Amino acid sequence: MSTDEGLAIPLPSWNLPADSEAATEWWRRAVVYQLYVRSFADADGDGIGDIAGIRSKLPYLADLGVDAIWLNPCYPSPQVDHGYDIADYLDIEPDYGTLADFDEMIAEANSFGIRIMMDIVPNHCSNQHKWFTDALAAGRGSAAREFFWFRDGKGINGELPPNNWQAWFGGGAWHRVSEPDGTPGQWYLALFTKEQPDINWINPTVGDAFEEILRFWFDRGVDGFRVDAVTLLGKHPDLPDAPPVPSDTPPLEIAMQNPHVVCRPEVNDVFTRMRAVADAYEREHPGRVLTFVTEAYTPTWDILASYIGPGQMHQSFHFDLMLASWHAPTVRISMRVAFEELAARGLPLSWTLNNHDTQRSVTRYGRANAHLKESITYNNLRAVDSPVDVAVGQRRARSMAMMMLALPGSHYLYYGEELGLFEVLDIPEDRLQDPIWERTNHMARGRDGCRVPTPWTSDPTTNYGFSAMTTPDSWMPQPTSYRAFNHADQIADAESTWATYRAALHLRRALPELASGDFEWIETGSEDVLAFRRESIGVVLNMGATAVPCPVVGASLLGSIPGAFVNGFVAADACVWLRLGQDSAE
Repeated sequence: MSTDEGLAIPLPSWNLPADSEAATEWWRRAVVYQLYVRSFADADGDGIGDIAGIRSKLPYLADLGVDAIWLNPCYPSPQVDHGYDIADYLDIEPDYGTLADFDEMIAEANSFGIRIMMDIVPNHCSNQHKWFTDALAAGRGSAAREFFWFRDGKGINGELPPNNWQAWFGGGAWHRVSEPDGTPGQWYLALFTKEQPDINWINPTVGDAFEEILRFWFDRGVDGFRVDAVTLLGKHPDLPDAPPVPSDTPPLEIAMQNPHVVCRPEVNDVFTRMRAVADAYEREHPGRVLTFVTEAYTPTWDILASYIGPGQMHQSFHFDLMLASWHAPTVRISMRVAFEELAARGLPLSWTLNNHDTQRSVTRYGRANAHLKESITYNNLRAVDSPVDVAVGQRRARSMAMMMLALPGSHYLYYGEELGLFEVLDIPEDRLQDPIWERTNHMARGRDGCRVPTPWTSDPTTNYGFSAMTTPDSWMPQPTSYRAFNHADQIADAESTWATYRAALHLRRALPELASGDFEWIETGSEDVLAFRRESIGVVLNMGATAVPCPVVGASLLGSIPGAFVNGFVAADACVWLRLGQDSAE
């Protein structure tokens, strides 16, 4: 096995003085809290999270120590795909509040020093959006239909879809419409669900429309966007059939093997158009610093790197660490390659372990087969039978998060991970709402299990404090076991998961080495142990089953779990931050 010992990777883009004007590129080392609006906090008691609920928790987020909040889509939507089917990009979903509520939230968040990012969906909209309803009414050959991918069908009477493309959530990607006169008509492309028609970015009027959208939200004080499903924005203009895939390919992985829709070169043209809007806005509004971060699962690092930089997006998630199993060599490779392929090119790093599409890290790391590389699949949605030990998973998830937070770059946390929340795997079938469940004929349960409402207190009558008043039920049921991980109890416990996250975030701000220091691997002598230094700060993660001698001398600054560092030993499944060169106080 090759090793990284002695490999020093200078990162000049993080060596800016803390008070430098250039350091106001805040997103380069920010901690961003991804907030699933529907599940965070419910202020009006209807069982659905809302903007007023977010406002009520801003002091909590400020105390936790986050720099920004990323809101999952909160636009008006039929909620077929929980907001990723947008019916109006220029308003707020009524279940969540109003534009006035949104403006007040931004002002209050900013008063706490917290920036607001939104989620933009440029690949598709809702079939209830005016763009699409106008296209249906306008008929074949109209300019309105050129906003989407309308095509005539194959067969004698056009009764067959234009090609064999499959949808991301399973099933065919083409859907036939009735023309204004009621006759069977053209087909439109929808790579997710039939309610989410794909937008045709080859049409320049699409870029004009999205420029208006971006400026609308920038004017309201939004500081950036996470850009959804970017790898699908380009389509082969001739729409040829996709090549065959092996017969045993899981339904959720068929579409991603279609080279005519995945990572097409047209994607970069979309980025150029969007980045130009942000750059122009910054020039027009001195002091505003904006960012785009892409959701990009790419087959190669070269493709991912091409998405970032001047004229493209500011940053992009690299999901290798999130998808790594509980196996130190695999984790080391995921980190090393990110440095070699992105940081070495002067490109920023953006780390995460969780999001709204992925099984929570507590569950992933708590599985009996978590140490096996094959335990991880694409975005961890494929059902596995390996049992889960939640206590083990929480211990490991805390340790991995602490290691991640010591890495250079930006960090994205997912709501509830600071409480040690786990994936809810047993949601009753009649309560499942993710369209994946129906689109796969009940073969895949989908993503509802990572979107369950937050437990804020131990009171079940208020959905464990999720709702501000007694209410029958939340939009997605919470397991009774969530009660044990509620926020109110954890803030009173100095050894809780929440306490560890808060301490790590506050130390990140206090220690300049973690903001701008270089990165260097440390020799550990063990395949199960990862260690690196950020100048005078050492970080050691023991992914093995037994305690090991710490490979460096230093005084403990923070341990991921109680007893993480005792008598010069790092406990199993634990991470420790140390001040190097100082004698341990333990």
